[in-house]
Amino acid sequence: MEHPETNTHDSHLTAVALQRIHARRLREVYRSAGWPCQDVVEIELLAAGLLERLVSPSGHERVRVTDAGIKYLACAAQNNRKVFSAHEALVDQVARTMARDGRLVWKGLSLRVFLPPVGTTPGKWKMCKPDVFSIRNSSVATYLEPVVHEIKVSRADLLGDLKRADKRNAYLDLGGQCWYVLGCDAKGRPIAKSEEVPPECGVMVCENNALTLVRVAPRRPAKELPFAVWIALAKAMPSHTTSDFVEGGDQALLGDENQRP
Repeated sequence: MEHPETNTHDSHLTAVALQRIHARRLREVYRSAGWPCQDVVEIELLAAGLLERLVSPSGHERVRVTDAGIKYLACAAQNNRKVFSAHEALVDQVARTMARDGRLVWKGLSLRVFLPPVGTTPGKWKMCKPDVFSIRNSSVATYLEPVVHEIKVSRADLLGDLKRADKRNAYLDLGGQCWYVLGCDAKGRPIAKSEEVPPECGVMVCENNALTLVRVAPRRPAKELPFAVWIALAKAMPSHTTSDFVEGGDQALLGDENQRP
């Protein structure tokens, strides 16, 4: 029979600041046989009392999620669901706003974009999945003005995303404009300042369920959408179209036939 080792907690130790990586490790341990990794993350979880060490009679050591760890995982899962719900709600709000402006809108598209070479770095293909992708309702390729909106309701998620230059460059190459739409924290404050977002991207903030423009996204030279993007759009169904909000549907944008010259 395995017996848990006795842990002595020093009240003077600084509390461990738990992050997303700690919850991920706890889930991995909970689903596994508990073989120790013996890294810093495991040390911090042991110090926080969320993991405990077990030593078998044969001398082999394992780790196990404690009752406190189970409670922490349950709270983390609940928080993840809240964040996901808030994210999806803001994604839908932005998509509906773009559709009201007369654009065709897609959510969660998986697109393949080629990043051109930079200096000595060769070009490469990059898969990206913009939260909201929209184009103008036009039959002229150069008038489409593709736009990408990236939605962020968590500051940690935003800061991690801003470190991924390849992802941002893919969005910029894909769309004529790239916007970051920021939610607010529990105190009603925006999760970031506009200065924290790279200047090549625009910034909008959702406050009191209303989208506020903070900084306009620079308009990039218009170019035709790549063939691979057209194929992806053809396979997917727009999440919202102008017909959802304009009386007369998409044809209403064409104007009254009697008014044609």
